[in-house]
Amino acid sequence: MSQLADQACAKRVLVAMSGGVDSSVAAALLLEQGHDVIGVTMQLWDYSQNEQQHCDPSKRFDTCCSHDDVQDARAVAARLGIPFYVLDYEDDFRTNVVDYFTEEYLRGRTPNPCVACNTFLKFDRLIERAESLGCDAVATGHYARITQSADGTYQLRRGRDPLKDQSYFLYSMTQERLSKTMFPLGDLTKPEVRAHAERLGLPTATKKESMEICFVPGNDYAAFIKRQVSDDRIIRGAILHEDGTTLAQHDGIHQFTVGQRKGLGMAAGEPLYVTKIDPSSGTVVVGPKESLIKRGFVLDRLHFVRPGASLSESYRARIRYRSRDAVGRFEQTQCLAGKQQDPGSMSFLFSEPQSAVTPGQIAVFYQDDEVVAGGFIGEVLEQ
Repeated sequence: MSQLADQACAKRVLVAMSGGVDSSVAAALLLEQGHDVIGVTMQLWDYSQNEQQHCDPSKRFDTCCSHDDVQDARAVAARLGIPFYVLDYEDDFRTNVVDYFTEEYLRGRTPNPCVACNTFLKFDRLIERAESLGCDAVATGHYARITQSADGTYQLRRGRDPLKDQSYFLYSMTQERLSKTMFPLGDLTKPEVRAHAERLGLPTATKKESMEICFVPGNDYAAFIKRQVSDDRIIRGAILHEDGTTLAQHDGIHQFTVGQRKGLGMAAGEPLYVTKIDPSSGTVVVGPKESLIKRGFVLDRLHFVRPGASLSESYRARIRYRSRDAVGRFEQTQCLAGKQQDPGSMSFLFSEPQSAVTPGQIAVFYQDDEVVAGGFIGEVLEQ
């Protein structure tokens, strides 16, 4: 049973409107279905204050122009005739997303800010505000689906459009959050969403999507991080070939991620990839592509969406948003290189070794199209 059907009697829904076409259509469809809709935009990062010298306001759809996004959301709300509010969560966003993003790169890890934003802001804060406004549910423009089993358990599932599915970013959802959330676009494809926007005459119908991190101008995350911290926090060091040869010096480990080939700042006679980053010494290790192949990883902060999920079953793991699923199983973590391990920590071992397993990234575990669990990739297990 779909959650939309389950919540068909909901009288009031708070819709997070980013100013893009997806959230605009989500609000419009809920209104067509007879819901009492309230639109809100979360003001998260004001480039006019935080990145003023790096913002080009002449670029109408640049991520710098957060003010334009707010105005686009307001225009859609006016078109639909629904109440609209702007909620200021900039302090929360800096603490839970921007600072997290920066600190992870300084630790030699590769973060996923969208997951942090969903975890700490887009649902916790929205649900709190929805309850204060007497709303029965919150809704977003995510391409994901929520269903409910006969025993009342909520299930988070992939969106129908495989090219737009965003269930990966939502693995931290709890049963309580799922019970109060609606994803109106879950059964639609992107072209269908565009068609709805044009049918409804929404101002965002032809607005293009940004593929960048929403708070990083030009997607230059290394330059962004350098502006966020004092110079003494930048960890510099050597780029070493895995055979021990020193190839170059670098200006900060925050510029690198496991699997990276371009932008290494050096020349070599063969294609080389970042295989390891050591924040304690500032060493960036590079090697041939085959050196990226790993048999598994240790999980940090494993979270289950499905209550009581079995650890003995086989799962399909997605270790990056755009990666293909890889089959494997959970196992109790063995002691790694003399390090003290949490006695309850788990590892995930692939049936076939995978490339570019990256510490700090999110691994999400599926059975069929259901998100069962997810967690942070920690220690990488060699072959």
